[in-house]
Amino acid sequence: MEFNVTTLEGKDAGKVSLSDEIFGLDPRQDILARMVRWQLAKKQQGTHKSKGRSEVARTGSKMYKQKGTGRARHHSARAPQFRGGGKAHGPVVRSHEHDLPKKVRALALRHALSAKLKAEELIIVDQLVAADAKTKAVAGTLATLGLTNALVVGGAEVDTNFKLAAQNIPNIDVLPVQGINVYDILRRGKLVLSKAAVEALEERFK
Repeated sequence: MEFNVTTLEGKDAGKVSLSDEIFGLDPRQDILARMVRWQLAKKQQGTHKSKGRSEVARTGSKMYKQKGTGRARHHSARAPQFRGGGKAHGPVVRSHEHDLPKKVRALALRHALSAKLKAEELIIVDQLVAADAKTKAVAGTLATLGLTNALVVGGAEVDTNFKLAAQNIPNIDVLPVQGINVYDILRRGKLVLSKAAVEALEERFK
């Protein structure tokens, strides 16, 4: 399919051909949800930890005699029902990662790209270049395109001035094409791709 290309200043820059196998799919919410869950699980540190009854520094002697008190029988003050005791079934240090087939991960990215195109939230620009690393200038340029919440994806190497200027703008993320991922695509309103990024994606999924 043919798609209009614009410049950062909002001027027409011709057209580009998009592959239906990448941008023309019917997005499936279940695949996107599985991918986002997989990504967030990988990001989770898993360093949460609470002490069990065997780890609490507290006396191990019997609290009071077994019989004759009229109270329930107890042995250790480290038991979880007592204040200062160990946590029962508390969190432990572990990895939250789980498996997701590589083919499903690749398919999820194509579905995310297709979802942005279908929702008319995809913009393709000819190049992402800034004359100076000035946040005010780049913010004004993006405002002309109506971009207040967007993921901007450049080619293999993002222009240094553009990256430095854009990283201070709230709700604007800039990534090279190697770093494009489903979670970042879906968490931002608009997706901005450079022509170099489109060509790299076409080559990646060829």
